[in-house]
Amino acid sequence: MLSLRRFDIQYIKGIGPTRARLLGNELGIHNAYDLLHHFPTSYIDRSKIYSIRSLQSIGDAEFVTVQVRGRFVSFNVLGEGAKMRLIGLFTDGTATMDVVWFKGIREIRKHLRAGEEYVVFGKPARFNGTLQMAHPEIDAPTILSNTVSVRAVYPLTERLRQRNIDSRVIHGAIITLLSSLKKPLSETLPESVVRSNSLMDLDQAIRTVHIPSDAQSLKAARHRLKFEELFCIQTDMLMRSRRRKAATDGYPMPHIGRWFNDFYHQCLPFELTGAQKRVIKEIHADIAKGRQMNRLVQGDVGSGKTLVALMAMLLAIDNGYQTCLMAPTEILAGQHFATISTLASKIGLNIRLLTGSTRARERRIIDSELRDGSLHILVGTHAVLEDRVTFARLGFVVIDEQHRFGVAQRARLWKKSERPPHVLVMTATPIPRTLAMTVYGDLDISVIDELPPGRIPVTTVLRYDNQRDRVRSAVMSQLSAGHQVYFVYPLVEENEKLDLRSVTEGFEAVSETYAPYKVAFVHGRMKPAEKDAQMELFASGQAHILVATTVIEVGVNVPSATTMVIENAERFGLSQLHQLRGRVGRGADKSFCVLMTKHAISADTRRRLEIMTSTSDGFVIAEADMQMRGPGDIEGTAQSGLPFDLRIADLARDGIIIGQARSAAEMLIDTDPELSSPANRNFALALRDILGRATDWSRIS
Repeated sequence: MLSLRRFDIQYIKGIGPTRARLLGNELGIHNAYDLLHHFPTSYIDRSKIYSIRSLQSIGDAEFVTVQVRGRFVSFNVLGEGAKMRLIGLFTDGTATMDVVWFKGIREIRKHLRAGEEYVVFGKPARFNGTLQMAHPEIDAPTILSNTVSVRAVYPLTERLRQRNIDSRVIHGAIITLLSSLKKPLSETLPESVVRSNSLMDLDQAIRTVHIPSDAQSLKAARHRLKFEELFCIQTDMLMRSRRRKAATDGYPMPHIGRWFNDFYHQCLPFELTGAQKRVIKEIHADIAKGRQMNRLVQGDVGSGKTLVALMAMLLAIDNGYQTCLMAPTEILAGQHFATISTLASKIGLNIRLLTGSTRARERRIIDSELRDGSLHILVGTHAVLEDRVTFARLGFVVIDEQHRFGVAQRARLWKKSERPPHVLVMTATPIPRTLAMTVYGDLDISVIDELPPGRIPVTTVLRYDNQRDRVRSAVMSQLSAGHQVYFVYPLVEENEKLDLRSVTEGFEAVSETYAPYKVAFVHGRMKPAEKDAQMELFASGQAHILVATTVIEVGVNVPSATTMVIENAERFGLSQLHQLRGRVGRGADKSFCVLMTKHAISADTRRRLEIMTSTSDGFVIAEADMQMRGPGDIEGTAQSGLPFDLRIADLARDGIIIGQARSAAEMLIDTDPELSSPANRNFALALRDILGRATDWSRIS
């Protein structure tokens, strides 16, 4: 496989220098290895011929890619310039349809003749009641009879299509390449892994995935290739994690002292849940060992993650260390500071807040107390990373919503301490287990899967535009009872093309509909000071309604807000809707979330929104969201923690294979931690080659 990486695709028949340059720029295909690993996204059956008459009776929503055999009756060029199009009237003797081209018209006219027989292949559609097929593939019947009936369809870009590079070109180049190989492709996985997991060998898998003979062998080939991708990721993450744990000394923190005990006995607002107790024990077990901790704490909205983080920081303080909590926004940092200060008010902790807005006098106090060690907890934003911020003895760091901080930014915190501090990462975004195992595979994971007693689940309802009077009545009822209300919109400005109610338009409508109640207004394009002022109006109760975009998704805590109305709810992912819903129900009163949408939505969209009305379990919602939308929409986690891009595996749908790959990787690393045995040499070389680097197993997460 290594030699394939040195074979430039320009030398493959049918490619050449120009096409090679295009494929490299558009798809990252530079060499033979890249070409063989450009996997099909689907397969088409070229054995069935449809009649045009049968297509005319099919509903628009049922149209699929089909092929029709017949002749062109005539060709007409209509329009001028950019609006020019070529229309060919095509018949198979049962009926007629239009075949339409908008680009490459001159070239197409050179090669097609009226009266000659062709097979056209594409997806039919109706335009002004007429059946048509735009930019189909066109073959002579003799060519079709010499090809396999099942053909691969490859990912392409619009630029490639414009330059006449389609699936057939890529497929032809792959067949030519495979035919030219004088011996089978070398196996990359260890023989023990192939055997114990009943995997197809690599050469057969590569050939089958591009040229399938039957459905069963294709399934086995795809399974093998998905397994290899995921196995490489899991092996890489496990080796990094184990090297880090073995090589990175952490500050030992075995002692449980007065700060933790005083807080536990004097300040706890309620009895800890079983999940909170379990996670605190896991953290203490980690930091007592003298090895650096890297732990992710997942917890649903309102599960008490901040309380767990505070108690973990108290353990560090009991052992003589300073601590830091870093949040991505000033609003969230301010709320963490207020929460921690309130919770720990009775025991005399020294807690300070550092953001970009902190005044010079307060900064001087913070700098002094950090250096002399009297400051116990520093809560802050990116301002904490500045060089002037120097700790006397930083031993424990909490990072909220890690995906909003880059690796380089987090690494600057480590330099503020002689040894890397213990790291506790918190996320309020429930992440499906299979995705967490992959994206956060080199972190130890704790889950807070219980809500504190007294939290009343939010009632979520789906309402349509024709039910606005009913929604208005319910909102007025909440306002008249002294409660506050959120209205959330997906856009900042009106967009007629998308037909969404913008937040600026919404502010005017809400202000008019709910007069004389005072309405605050916030969105992401506002200046920070302006945004904070509007948020403060709502948080203080001076404003009764907050009209906002998703800037309120994380970190807004207003206990008297009992109702949220989300406009164009179909435009949001389930996980995002769940995060938004978490802004209400934070007090003792019954709370509501209203999902507003048009009545004319697809069945899939309706089913997705109905999931929100049926459960308040964030992990159930996250699983459903990933299955329906893919991992890329889950809070920026799409491949954000992966060492390379996935070519065939799907984090949303290949959970079983992820688990199998993880188990196999653990067994391999248990028996050969350095991949140094002769039996694993090929895999070690392949892994290094795939990662594109000399593997740094010790990089801190």
